[in-house]
Amino acid sequence: MKKICLLGVFILCAGSLLAQGKTDMWEAFAKTKFEPKYYEKLGEYLFYPTFPAEIKALEGKEITVQGFYVPFAPEDGTYIIISKYPMSQCFFCGGGGPESIAEVNFAKEPRKFQVDDLITVKGKLKLNAENLDHVNFILTDAVLVSK
Repeated sequence: MKKICLLGVFILCAGSLLAQGKTDMWEAFAKTKFEPKYYEKLGEYLFYPTFPAEIKALEGKEITVQGFYVPFAPEDGTYIIISKYPMSQCFFCGGGGPESIAEVNFAKEPRKFQVDDLITVKGKLKLNAENLDHVNFILTDAVLVSK
C-alpha cells in the first residue's frame, strides 16, 4: 500500500512539472514593452515594440500558440491572424494590445476558418519591429495542430 501511495505522489509531481514546462506564449508576448513612435510616412503614432530577452531567445525556434481566428488578413494570402481574445475583444475591435495578436504564415495553403474558431498552431517565431505591413509576432512555416 505504501508503494502505491508513493507511486501516486510521484505521478502527480511529475505531471505537475511537465505542465509547468509548457510556455503560455500570450503571457510571454505580454512582457514586450510598447512605446509610441511617430511614423512620418503615415503621419501618426504607432506602438513600437521592445522585445525582452526571453522573447528574443525564442526567435527562430518552434513555438505553439492557441488563439482565436480573426479575419484581418487578405483572403487570398497564405497567412491568418490569431488573437488571444475573441474578435469582440481583440486588438482590432476591442481593448487588446498589439501583444495579443500573432500572424501565422502556413507552410501549406491554410484551410478556411470561421470567426472566433479556437485553433492551435505551431511554427517558427519571427519578431517584427519595423515592417508596418505585418504584426510584431509572426509564426513562419506554421502547421495547424488542432481546431
